[in-house]
Amino acid sequence: MTVGEGYDVTDAGRERLRRWRLVLGGGPADGTGCALSGRDAAMDGALAALYGKGDKPPAGRTGRDRSAGLGGSAPSVARWLGDIRTYFPSSVVQVMQRDAIDRLGLATLLLEPEMLEAVEADVHLVGTLLSLNKAMPETTRETARAVVRKVVEDLEKRLATRTRATLTGALDRSARVSRPRHHDIDWNRTIAANLKNYLPEYRTVVPERLIGYGRASQSVKKEVVLCVDQSGSMAASVVYASVFGAVLASMRSVSTRLVVFDTAVVDLTDQLDDPVDVLFGTQLGGGTDINRALAYCQSRITRPAETVVVLISDLYEGGIRDEMLKRVAAMKASGVQFVTLLALSDEGAPAYDREHAAALAALGAPAFACTPDLFPEVMAAAIEKRPLPIPDAV
Repeated sequence: MTVGEGYDVTDAGRERLRRWRLVLGGGPADGTGCALSGRDAAMDGALAALYGKGDKPPAGRTGRDRSAGLGGSAPSVARWLGDIRTYFPSSVVQVMQRDAIDRLGLATLLLEPEMLEAVEADVHLVGTLLSLNKAMPETTRETARAVVRKVVEDLEKRLATRTRATLTGALDRSARVSRPRHHDIDWNRTIAANLKNYLPEYRTVVPERLIGYGRASQSVKKEVVLCVDQSGSMAASVVYASVFGAVLASMRSVSTRLVVFDTAVVDLTDQLDDPVDVLFGTQLGGGTDINRALAYCQSRITRPAETVVVLISDLYEGGIRDEMLKRVAAMKASGVQFVTLLALSDEGAPAYDREHAAALAALGAPAFACTPDLFPEVMAAAIEKRPLPIPDAV
């Protein structure tokens, strides 16, 4: 019996059949017995071009015998990009674009300006453009920069205010003083430190010693080093790290350094006033030498007790593993707060080297994946030298 035989013929039932038909792709095997027309047929054709199997169908055939293929020309791809933006919401369009790049090898077509103008810009598209940076012709470069800038500005609007507010509070609280003003007293710590002075008859604690924090001044209070793996699998993390690096660099109380690496190490600190310049200064792909990158970062640390080093990497080390671990141990012993992020993105659980992650955890530097929304809280905890808000294990 097919799905359609004896099935609910109400509006809700017909809508379910329609949806199943779009999912299954038509043909005698789908079992719905549901025909599509108009907008639904056009949607089905857009899906078939990406998720079907086999060769591109002859002209005039849509839906039935789904066949993947957008043709080899930029105009046909541009039309398809326009179609999916017409028929699907932005979040779905971004997924379909990403799948088209991965499944159908469309990355090289993004080197054409008219293609870039047609796509829906997001973090993943920026990662693809950065991986094509060296092959990008001059005619495309300005369009690509405009696409990247739009994504970066959107991310800054979403992330900057909360990041600054969270870290400003952390910087204030990290400046502990022994004689705080009344509104700067840390009452939880003060009460805990004076419990021996509890007076039962008055049911109160006599605060013999006050503990509080002073307000962070405009001078540099903390130094942050972002050490970012720019191997191909870390594309989204590179984008978010560049945005956060620019936000941190805009705070007077924080001295920020941004270092990217593969088998070579590049210091992009002098470009942090413009994260787009930072991104086009990266080179996604290649190998990984974490040890070399940490050696460079370690050589730039002048105030270890006031420094936070954030290593963002999947930990697939191509350099000297034991030396890498020794450097982490040495930095922690000197007073550096060391944070290891396996990814800084919204992409879900990342692939990573579990052996290296376990070795870092044994040194007191647990490695975990971090979303952009959690990153300000992680940095605040590191600045205040309190336990990190580590999410559930990946």
